[in-house]
Amino acid sequence: MPIFDKPFSVLDISASGLTAERARMGVIASNIANAQVTETSDGGPYKRKEVEFSSVLNKSISGSKSNNKMLSGVKIKGVTESKLPPNMVYIPGHPQANKEGFVNMPNVSIAKEMVDMIAASRSYEANTSVISAFRKMGEKALNIIRR
Repeated sequence: MPIFDKPFSVLDISASGLTAERARMGVIASNIANAQVTETSDGGPYKRKEVEFSSVLNKSISGSKSNNKMLSGVKIKGVTESKLPPNMVYIPGHPQANKEGFVNMPNVSIAKEMVDMIAASRSYEANTSVISAFRKMGEKALNIIRR
């Protein structure tokens, strides 16, 4: 099924991408904000959160009897905690330090979070570019009709 059979699906796909990336940036910001939290209500250090995406498929409505499916966006499957162990950092004067002077710190790497934030930002920009190009294409089509 050509994409122009359902032209507004382009907007649906990009809008779902914008929503998903905005949520991803929120989780990344939370990870950065909690990168030094050594004691949570669960009793241990903060655990890095990760966003899982999944694609959304819709059955196409066409005259053929085949079971065609068409991509119609992305959704957030869930936000999970990282399974990586906490970072052990030597800080002998810290209130949560063990006998050897090591503290269980969150398994958050600021460098990795910044790389993820840049990737999410670029993806967000790409989706806004698609929406802008679609809008310009529609305006040009309307100008052709008016002539």
